[in-house]
Amino acid sequence: MKEKKAAESRTVLTDIVLPPDTNYHGTIFGGNVMAYIDKVASIAAMRHARSMVVTASSDSLDFISPIQTGEAICLEGYVSYTSQTSMEVYVKVEAENLLTGERRLTATSYLTFVALDENRKPTPVPPVVPETEEEKYQYAGAQERHEQRQKRRQQRKERQKLEALMKDE
Repeated sequence: MKEKKAAESRTVLTDIVLPPDTNYHGTIFGGNVMAYIDKVASIAAMRHARSMVVTASSDSLDFISPIQTGEAICLEGYVSYTSQTSMEVYVKVEAENLLTGERRLTATSYLTFVALDENRKPTPVPPVVPETEEEKYQYAGAQERHEQRQKRRQQRKERQKLEALMKDE
């Protein structure tokens, strides 16, 4: 399967934060940020795989600073790593003061998507090629994150088996 550059999946979304989007602190609801992240990551994964995808996990979402009413929320995501049928997508969230142009990092997230064929079964994805320093940085740590996800998945399966055995007793 032919490789694809990380840039080919790059997805950017910008929106303004209005009062209905915010909590009583005047900052955007975390759940709204999560929805934006999943949307951007889904598009990036579909661009890379050129197939349907499903969210398999959201490994981390680190909130760094709040986004205020009147600021823009700016998201950028791209496929940072691939396995056989899965893709890790890195999403960076920034706030932009629309009057000054100042931007600050507000959140980062890693999500995993699985590509699906027309029968909704996992299907292979092309390898990703990082080019920029940021892409190379994300790629360098991706194998370890992938192994941690696999370990958590195995532990969850073992826990489910144990719970099923205990229930039968």
